[in-house]
Amino acid sequence: MRLLSCLSRKNGRMQQCSLTLSDTVGNTFLTSTEPSRQQLVIPVQFLLWIVDKVQIVSKGSKFMRHQKTTKANIVSSEAMAKLVGGKDDTATYIEPPVLFSRTVIEGAALIFESLLLTIVGTVLWAIYVADFTAESVLLFLPVAGFVGFAIPLLMHVNDLFSIQAFLQFMRTIPKLLIIWAGVFASVFAFVFFTKIGASYSRLWLGGWAVGGFAATFLFRAGLSAFLKSSNKAGQMERRAVLVGGGEPAANIMKAFNAAPANDVKIIGIFDDRDDDRSPPTVGELKKLGTLAELVDFARLTRVDMLIITLPLVAENRLLQVLKQLWVLPVDIRLSAYSQKLRYKSRAYSYIGNIPLLDVFDKPLSGWNALLKNIEDKVLAALALVVLAPVMGLVALAVKLDSPGPALFRQKRYGFNNELIEVFKFRSMYSDQGDAKATKLVTRNDPRVTRVGRFIRKTSLDELPQFFNVLRGELSLVGPRPHATHAKAKDNLYTDVVDGYFARHRVKPGITGWAQINGWRGETDTEDKIQRRVEHDLFYIENWSLLFDLYILAKTPFSLIETDNAY
Repeated sequence: MRLLSCLSRKNGRMQQCSLTLSDTVGNTFLTSTEPSRQQLVIPVQFLLWIVDKVQIVSKGSKFMRHQKTTKANIVSSEAMAKLVGGKDDTATYIEPPVLFSRTVIEGAALIFESLLLTIVGTVLWAIYVADFTAESVLLFLPVAGFVGFAIPLLMHVNDLFSIQAFLQFMRTIPKLLIIWAGVFASVFAFVFFTKIGASYSRLWLGGWAVGGFAATFLFRAGLSAFLKSSNKAGQMERRAVLVGGGEPAANIMKAFNAAPANDVKIIGIFDDRDDDRSPPTVGELKKLGTLAELVDFARLTRVDMLIITLPLVAENRLLQVLKQLWVLPVDIRLSAYSQKLRYKSRAYSYIGNIPLLDVFDKPLSGWNALLKNIEDKVLAALALVVLAPVMGLVALAVKLDSPGPALFRQKRYGFNNELIEVFKFRSMYSDQGDAKATKLVTRNDPRVTRVGRFIRKTSLDELPQFFNVLRGELSLVGPRPHATHAKAKDNLYTDVVDGYFARHRVKPGITGWAQINGWRGETDTEDKIQRRVEHDLFYIENWSLLFDLYILAKTPFSLIETDNAY
């Protein structure tokens, strides 16, 4: 049944289709601040420190830490300047750091508590039982496995590992006690009815029940204090923007303000309308600009979610809005709060009691972002070690072939249209370099050196980009980063492909799905860039770790085909 018109992508262009609903909820992020209750927070900080070492991030390295920038670099209009405050153009704006995904925090807490419970039971068994014979160990392992699995599972089923449960820690104590008592009562009942009680130490089981609960209580108290401190500092909130003002926006704001433990902060309203239907202010919120300004704003400061307040029956208007906004790396939701037509509850995601229809999800968030970052850092470091002799020889050949530096740096588009500096081995004469790629390299191009022709054909000129991966600017696999003035035929890529910038919703990569399918090298026709973007979008929408590994495995074989590389 057709519920609503939405957008699909074919050959890089937006097309009409039926709306697909998903149960994915947007991500929230966390960074550390000075914790209260220091003794309780120490294990929590240690847990998050471990997570931080593998860089669970959602943006490029520039956004992993506090940065002070002039207002002119953050906002694109006077209306947006009202959001960051200040009266002069030299005022500074500190971007809230974006470090941890809420799904990763919830998952890490589940794993940590499971290990904590098992460790407490093992330590107490070693102290009170102190029997390390094979028979004693075989009696211990089933009980330890059952308790270490059953309690975390029941807690997860009862939603006790959600951010909301951690923030409202004291309210979850009754549920926690019931689960704990139920599991250990089951253990005692099993021991009694099977008449094997003599084989188990009652002191050990009782001590494990009390000690395990006490350890879990202290951990959760510390985590709750930590999250509340971060939440008050604004470092854990999802930052959302309302698209569309007026009465629907006012109704949503009332519901948001009434929602308990809400981790979403509405930072402004954007609307193209400028009449009674969309006044300049809605409650305390100001209208900051138009939809075109929203796209610029979301590229220059952190926005995690866009909530569209337009009625679902306004299909044509919704299509126009989504066509402008789908290129952004954010969660896009349609508000169903004021709609009379209701679907089944599983069709919605919720913020508090506010039902939302999921239209687009931010790519590579949560655990997927973690896996991809581990993949990038580990494999890039290994590649640099293995390929160091090859890179040394290439650098030497470049220097001997023509005067100038061995490395060439070029500004290219990165994640969310951020300009990054990409490293390559120099393949052109230094006085004929084209940093902006205003003129495509063609076959037998006189600007390319003898060594340059070889390293371009074999893609050896791309090897220094492994350093970009370690810097967090590139990924191993992703859409290739294009130069700022790259053209297909004589037209800029952005003029050729509708929604071209949607390929920047993830980090660009050294290799990609388009490249192993033959879409590399010169884009002398518009069809070539269309097909390349089509493959890039397919990769973004179908990402998996196995997909990445498949592309990496195919890349060396795709380099054999060099007809388009020169």
